[in-house]
Amino acid sequence: MSSIRQFSTFLSVARQGSFAAAGAEVGLSAAAVGLQIRALETGLGYSLFDRRARSIVLNSAGRALVPQAQDLLARYQAMTDVRHDGMAGTVAVGALVSALMGAFADALWQIRRDHPALVVRLFAGQSAAFAQRVEAGELDAAITTQSPRPLPASLHWSPLYSEPMVLIVPRRAPFRLDSHPHEILRQAPFLRFDRQLWTGDLVSEVLSRCRLQVREELEVNSVETLVALVRQGYGVSIIPKLANVDWGRDRGLRVLEIPGQHVERRVGLLERATHPRQAFTQAIKQHFRGQRKRASGGSRPADSTKLPARALV
Repeated sequence: MSSIRQFSTFLSVARQGSFAAAGAEVGLSAAAVGLQIRALETGLGYSLFDRRARSIVLNSAGRALVPQAQDLLARYQAMTDVRHDGMAGTVAVGALVSALMGAFADALWQIRRDHPALVVRLFAGQSAAFAQRVEAGELDAAITTQSPRPLPASLHWSPLYSEPMVLIVPRRAPFRLDSHPHEILRQAPFLRFDRQLWTGDLVSEVLSRCRLQVREELEVNSVETLVALVRQGYGVSIIPKLANVDWGRDRGLRVLEIPGQHVERRVGLLERATHPRQAFTQAIKQHFRGQRKRASGGSRPADSTKLPARALV
């Protein structure tokens, strides 16, 4: 009879495309993974992969089994989580590095403190890549920016908090800095966030609304790298003003509002419409609802830990 572990290993091989990569993910040797897959195929009575010289590929039966195996594991996980109200075992979550350095870190810390039986595996990366991995079931959820394009019907995005887009400039610049943000953007070397990424779309929107042409020097795919480069005087940049970072204490850069625009980066929770880790994702959303409620009452969230901007690097 096939086991739950064999189905779990099967899904790992389906995701990774090789026994070796799947073994690294689940903590087994490639040979042990191969034995589990062969045992699963024997128990089912049909093959799941087309074996080639240096790779394996899901066949039609294997592709058909993937959603069934995912449902089976979800049901099994739900049964094992009953005594912990669904807050036990391992949950795989993707998150923007900037979110890990800011507001999401507080939420995660509180949930882990309240639910010690829960193990969270964190994966840092970019929003667009996370959307694909959540849809494929590789991640239970991800903290992403709002997509500039419609998401598949199988995915659901819930807003958690917003960060205004601002101009950052070095306190000691090797170039002339005008007093007006628009003139700074026109004249100073501009370090741009990667326009292929979702946050890059917001930078383009800011410049478009202000009708500004900039002197582009570099294009970078990381908020943290942009902060470090501006701090060292390589140029100026437009970035989201990360929540939970004390920008006023940064000795290397200044944060300026940009007149004529009100663009914000909206950060939220991306998950499948139905999945076995809804207790965890609901706890994340509840944390931020509580934060907004406390903020509207004029009090600071009790668990908030204000991070200095220097912590970004």
